[in-house]
Amino acid sequence: MGVTFLDRKIYSVADASNILRVPDSTLRWWLDGRTSRGKTYPPVIRPAPTGDFTLTWAEFVEVGLLCQYRRELHVRLHEIRTFIDRLRQKEGIEHPLARHRPWVGEGSRLLLEMQEKSELPGDLWLIAPANNQLVMTDPAASFLRRIEWEEGWPIAWKPHQDDASPVRCLPARRFGRPSIEGISTEAVVEHLDGGEDEEEVARQFGLELEEVQWAQSYELSRSAPLAA
Repeated sequence: MGVTFLDRKIYSVADASNILRVPDSTLRWWLDGRTSRGKTYPPVIRPAPTGDFTLTWAEFVEVGLLCQYRRELHVRLHEIRTFIDRLRQKEGIEHPLARHRPWVGEGSRLLLEMQEKSELPGDLWLIAPANNQLVMTDPAASFLRRIEWEEGWPIAWKPHQDDASPVRCLPARRFGRPSIEGISTEAVVEHLDGGEDEEEVARQFGLELEEVQWAQSYELSRSAPLAA
């Protein structure tokens, strides 16, 4: 896959916010910054505003990390902006956290160094020392569980909260929308809602009955209200 897919524009803000369970307004701020009460807040995901609200695959993956921060630590993301900027400059790429390198081996030591230099509060760290070794904190571990890697590149995102779910977002299939074996979960549920039973839908799409049930479970989970 390589860097080509990382830079490919795939998602609208509406699609990404729906998949990642974050409000449109929040995602727009993370991407392009905002001005409120005379104060300007720079972007978190991008080095500078671009006015483009189509997300690349790398941006989508990094937003996934920030979502874990928001859900698990309830932080204001401007608190980690300096850390992300330092890591960008050190690595020389716009989206260093969308690669596997910073999370393993010497890469994790670089993360620790950037956290310390940025004076990031300890309770917001991604990597922390414990028993003479470096371990991932809960938000980082939750983020990594959602990604499938190949040769250091993110090739799939797991949008379903249930770790056992086969639902995947793949940048090269279905425009990155949630699918099972390349079959859109939305399409599966549309047929179920149209009156077809699970076995009929499974036969039609060449899926296992359990996969149809997973598609339905995932789509039901998307109907839950978004976090603020």
